[in-house]
Amino acid sequence: MPLTLPKALKKAPVQRMRDLESLGLSRPRVRSLVDQGVLEKASRGLYILRSADVTENRTLAEVGKRVPHGVICLLSALRFHDLTTQSPHEVWIALERSAWSPKLEHLNLRIVRFSGIAFEEGHQEHIIEGVPVQITSPAKTVADCFKYRNKIGIDVALEALRQVRRKRLCSLDELMHFARICRVANVMKPYLEFLD
Repeated sequence: MPLTLPKALKKAPVQRMRDLESLGLSRPRVRSLVDQGVLEKASRGLYILRSADVTENRTLAEVGKRVPHGVICLLSALRFHDLTTQSPHEVWIALERSAWSPKLEHLNLRIVRFSGIAFEEGHQEHIIEGVPVQITSPAKTVADCFKYRNKIGIDVALEALRQVRRKRLCSLDELMHFARICRVANVMKPYLEFLD
């Protein structure tokens, strides 16, 4: 008997158990698909279609599925926007101050806490392997890098600023808007003047 899978699973190969159930797959059927090698249990409650193409952003899709209230930020956002030569071994994620801290067995998360407008503004939704993932915009990412320069290094923040200006991914006004939100306008301004 040929194996038939829901079309939605083929379009979005990273799914939680509850999503699989909403697609009409029962828990015993999911276990059977794991045993047959059709699905892979990536972590508790997270399943991946084995035949799906793996992209370099697979971990971002997994985090987006498991932590939908989080926003990919800092080094992970720089990497996504191709603004750095860094290759982070952790997924950097922003959470609201009062949000619970997720624990993912097979992924290293680096959690930073934002509050108010610093958390609410400056992210974009990207579809990665069929999963909607919130990622900080290029301008917000650069401003965040300056805000967290003691954690990631001023050299990384400067590289990101040079790249975002060279690639024209945002305007100077956008950069200054997010620099003010992150309270780093005075820190960034001399570097911006030097680059222009």
